[in-house]
Amino acid sequence: MNVSDPDAAVSSIAAAIGEPARARMLYCLSDGRARTSTELAVLAEVSPSTASAHLHRLRSAHLVKVFAQGKHRYYSLEGPGVAAALEALSVLAGAPRATFVPSTPSRLRAGRTCYDHIAGSLGVSLHDRFQALGWLSRSAAGDHTYDLTPGGAKTLESLGVNVDETRALRRRFAFACVDWSERRPHIGGALGAALLKLALKRKWVLQDLDSRALEVSGRGRRELLARFGLRI
Repeated sequence: MNVSDPDAAVSSIAAAIGEPARARMLYCLSDGRARTSTELAVLAEVSPSTASAHLHRLRSAHLVKVFAQGKHRYYSLEGPGVAAALEALSVLAGAPRATFVPSTPSRLRAGRTCYDHIAGSLGVSLHDRFQALGWLSRSAAGDHTYDLTPGGAKTLESLGVNVDETRALRRRFAFACVDWSERRPHIGGALGAALLKLALKRKWVLQDLDSRALEVSGRGRRELLARFGLRI
């Protein structure tokens, strides 16, 4: 893209959006949830190889970004500016877009364990709230890893989390783990495990004996609101 020529830059971005399959992919991602290339191929009604070519074009135009987690690669919009542009185009087109409806059972979607940390809507909400409070910072190591800011560390220490001990464990301290149902990140790693341990110890959540479901208790709702400003 020739960024020195604004007209050419706009034309290139418009051309990337303008292909119907690519437009379907972008609008599918505009709800803030990440998806794999396989899922986007199905939604765009194209073959996996064609989807890969489309996603490469969208990445080249800085419209989407990719995040590798295990064997999966998740795609999401590059940023809020892309979402705003898509919304403006929808207004001009005058056609409402279908919304994403997760098929995950409601109890598991509300809250569950992911290995040894909190997932589901509860986990994603905690992640977002910690970011809003300025308690998480991007680690210098990169790779979607997090560190705690001094304010975040102080708060968790006051709740009984030994942050230094948690850092010393032989695993990643904290990272953005893409949530299975929400397709947005929750907190994984040693910090995520410490948060689950804290929530169980203080009976903020109750763990289902027959599944991975977590239920927020009445006490948990009060404590999450009082301590984190999180309304569940």
